[in-house]
Amino acid sequence: MIVLSNIMNNIKKALTLFGAGLFCIVVNAQQKNSFKFDFCVDAAATGYTAVTPQTIYTDADGFGFIATADIRAVTRNYKNSITSDFITSSKPFLFSVKVPEGNYDVKVILGDVNGTSATTVRAECRRLFLQNIKTKNSEIKTLSFTVHVKDSIIRDATGTAIDKVRLKERELNYYHWDNQLTIEFNDTAAKICAVEIIPNTKATTIFLAGNSTVVDQDKEPWASWGQMIPAFFEAKNICVANYAESGEALNSFKSAKRLQKILSLMRAGDYLFIEFGHNDQKQKGEGIGPFTSYKTSLKYFIGEVKKKGGIPVLVTSMHRRNFDSTGHINNTLGDYPEAVRQAAKEENVALIDLNAMSKIMYEAWGPERSVKAFVHYPANSFPNQTKKLEDNTHFNTYGAYEIARCIVQAIKDNKLPIAKYLKKNIKPFNPAQPDAVENWYWPQSILQAAVKPDGN
Repeated sequence: MIVLSNIMNNIKKALTLFGAGLFCIVVNAQQKNSFKFDFCVDAAATGYTAVTPQTIYTDADGFGFIATADIRAVTRNYKNSITSDFITSSKPFLFSVKVPEGNYDVKVILGDVNGTSATTVRAECRRLFLQNIKTKNSEIKTLSFTVHVKDSIIRDATGTAIDKVRLKERELNYYHWDNQLTIEFNDTAAKICAVEIIPNTKATTIFLAGNSTVVDQDKEPWASWGQMIPAFFEAKNICVANYAESGEALNSFKSAKRLQKILSLMRAGDYLFIEFGHNDQKQKGEGIGPFTSYKTSLKYFIGEVKKKGGIPVLVTSMHRRNFDSTGHINNTLGDYPEAVRQAAKEENVALIDLNAMSKIMYEAWGPERSVKAFVHYPANSFPNQTKKLEDNTHFNTYGAYEIARCIVQAIKDNKLPIAKYLKKNIKPFNPAQPDAVENWYWPQSILQAAVKPDGN
């Protein structure tokens, strides 16, 4: 009995040491991928790394400004070295940090101890987090958001690479898929004192699967609800991971191994919001249709998510901007939205009926006013845009934000558990009374294009 007791004690000691060692490994890994940057004139505060206007991104350094001009540093010579100086610019500027794939909490310290400021913060491909944050004279604000960084490698449970997402050529130039966290600072007077980045391994991840109406559109003037919705959630508890891509249907999303990539990262309790239909309806062939192949694929997605302990949420496709002579929306999506409704009911999963909500909202705008929510612009509104843009499927930033408000309201109405992590100042939204476009504010990013996204 004494020998057995000694053996058990040794085992307990070994397990304790192993646990401590594992804890140290995790802590060290987090520390290695944690950063504290002082945006300064020259010397950094203790414990911070200096970032000056001359800090240009290189792979060797692993951090710095990219695609940027007119950056300057300003010092106020106060005792607190973090807030005594800041970096600003007359144009939007991008700061990038090399980090492994994962979720990260980002803290930004904004303001001017001898002036005012106004800052909008986005990340990766124009993903909105902080909108028009203003500070009064001498006021400093510290704000946080949680962002997902992704690459195209599919890994098994041990972290070994086993496959890869098949990316489109256009995706190779995105500010995601690249193992870099890229932050865009924008607005009339962005003044950045410091940035801190730390891995977040506890947040619930909301994965997004969809097409061009969901994807993080990388260039102005296009936008989608998927890149707007992160701004509605509190930091640290929720992270939105947008894996949607333009032109995708359910089957092409799967064959490109985008679903496999999501499932490789998904943990029990994570979500997958699924919105397709615009491109699926254009497919032809035997057995192809809303109540056959489409519904079967939806149920496959649902089943795979449930196997991982995840929570699938189906989203019906929003309407295209297509009015009849009486000012009502024509249904151009056939039975595909109805197939989603049926699949949600049959599989007992949450449904966000964006199709129904968008009809109400478009008709509230009417044929003329609704133009202001879509990519309709005269020629020469953007660089190299020699022809007018008339896109009745894809949204501009105002339209995308209003669609995101529909999604957020539906999260509340469905009483999804993640609703408790929505920001507390979000007002109820009625699609019949959309926000006035005159009140919409969006300082444009430096990346602009005249080529519309894939899909229609």
